[in-house]
Amino acid sequence: MIESKALSPALGVEFTGVTDPLDDTFVARAAEALKWRGVLLVRGLHLDDAGQLAFSRKLGKVVELRGREIFPISLDPEKNATAQYLRGAFFWHLDGTTDTVPVKATTLTARHVAAVGGGTEFSNTYAAYDNLPEKDRARYENLRVVHSFEAAQRLVVPDPTEQQLAAWRTQPGQETSLVWRRRDGRRSFVTGATADHVVGMSAGSSRDLLAELLDWTTQERFRYAHDWSVGDLVVWDNTGILHRALPYDENSERLLHRTTIVGDEAFA
Repeated sequence: MIESKALSPALGVEFTGVTDPLDDTFVARAAEALKWRGVLLVRGLHLDDAGQLAFSRKLGKVVELRGREIFPISLDPEKNATAQYLRGAFFWHLDGTTDTVPVKATTLTARHVAAVGGGTEFSNTYAAYDNLPEKDRARYENLRVVHSFEAAQRLVVPDPTEQQLAAWRTQPGQETSLVWRRRDGRRSFVTGATADHVVGMSAGSSRDLLAELLDWTTQERFRYAHDWSVGDLVVWDNTGILHRALPYDENSERLLHRTTIVGDEAFA
């Protein structure tokens, strides 16, 4: 029998008793949990790549890049050709903020885990908005923010070379509303590491406002930190849940396999 419990007061559902993740009843419950609770967890499911893809396809169309649908998440460049950019994942972010339509959800399965650290932390921007004082809602409501790959990478490399800057700037930026008015009536924040500046504000004022908002949005009461065990499956709503990797030894064999689900709602 499948049972569920909250991962934290603000977000997440853990399912137990899952024997067939492709069962339509479970998939429906998982999709509901993803929408209203933002993160779902099944411990020790031990999906292989085929199983992870099959489950992902139950949630929507899987993103394919360069002919691949499964992506290794590792700091080892022999396992992940883009490992150098993964260091940006240690900062709070949403995926796809430089795209018109961000990815809808992400699945991760744990293949190897770090001996120390290496968890993944999530924070619920829906809850952060809902609990915001009215005066701050009015302050943020009509602001627009420019997101860029460069902004995220500058957190990792504060003093980049001209070559690094040129590489980062090949990725186009994107302007979005700071408060995303969702088609289902909810509100969430489009913020995190890629948030470069607020349109119409000075650089200093932008930094202060964005830092203040990120501090609010990632308060402990809105968060859940997952400590990985081999075989775990975690899925999250990328459009409203910030996430970040927690520090671990770069020489660790930590390896997660990821799929991403094609988005279906453009930024406002």
